[in-house]
Amino acid sequence: MAMEGYWRFLALLGSALLVGFLSVIFALVWVLHYREGLGWDGSALEFNWHPVLMVTGFVFIQGIAIIVYRLPWTWKCSKLLMKSIHAGLNAVAAILAIISVVAVFENHNVNNIANMYSLHSWVGLIAVICYLLQLLSGFSVFLLPWAPLSLRAFLMPIHVYSGIVIFGTVIATALMGLTEKLIFSLDPAYSTFPPEGVFVNTLGLLILVFGALIFWIVTRPQWKRPKEPNSTILHPNGGTEQGARGSMPAYSGNNMDKSDSELNSEVAARKRNLALDEAGQRSTM
Repeated sequence: MAMEGYWRFLALLGSALLVGFLSVIFALVWVLHYREGLGWDGSALEFNWHPVLMVTGFVFIQGIAIIVYRLPWTWKCSKLLMKSIHAGLNAVAAILAIISVVAVFENHNVNNIANMYSLHSWVGLIAVICYLLQLLSGFSVFLLPWAPLSLRAFLMPIHVYSGIVIFGTVIATALMGLTEKLIFSLDPAYSTFPPEGVFVNTLGLLILVFGALIFWIVTRPQWKRPKEPNSTILHPNGGTEQGARGSMPAYSGNNMDKSDSELNSEVAARKRNLALDEAGQRSTM
């Protein structure tokens, strides 16, 4: 299926990748050139892992994970494969975020600096916890096969909305963190436009633009992954509607009550979805 506005999508995707990659490069240059490098000894060098890993994982990789379903050349891949890629990217982002948080706490503890006193730390820790819960719930409900279809239908809009909110929170937290670090490191020289301050402010602008591009791509309905031909449309009440090429099995009989009918429909729909995923995987091998 051809994507509407394909070339606009391609331009925005290329711009997002470029800006995101530049953000990672800027974060590395900042700590290597202006902040004396990286280490793991409890010193400021260990703290420097925090901005590098957060920008790389929590901003850049998470942003790519959000839009991976929108890539039109993956639409012929099975949904199970794309779910695995989405979950894998988010897992990598979560691991990098955890390491970056550990680096901050170790640096603060070694140097007798108080923890969790700033708004940046409060919002940042909340974002990490919510992200881990989002990853765990997504893996349990949408990737593993035993979750009821009615539960998936109920949680899907919540999963999508919370993912976008968490990503926006991460962007805001990153900007707060950059400003906080510059104030602590450069004050009062920060107000005189020192080279490091200008450089890191530019990094903040790159992060902001990257977030805006990801938001635009993921909220365009014409760039959404199309439904599979034989897919089942899920409703939160547990009901289903069959796609264009299939028909739902009809259940009748006076002795079958409503709950049994819904259960049987759910089991049959799950078997069809698993068969579609297996067939899609074979077609992409």
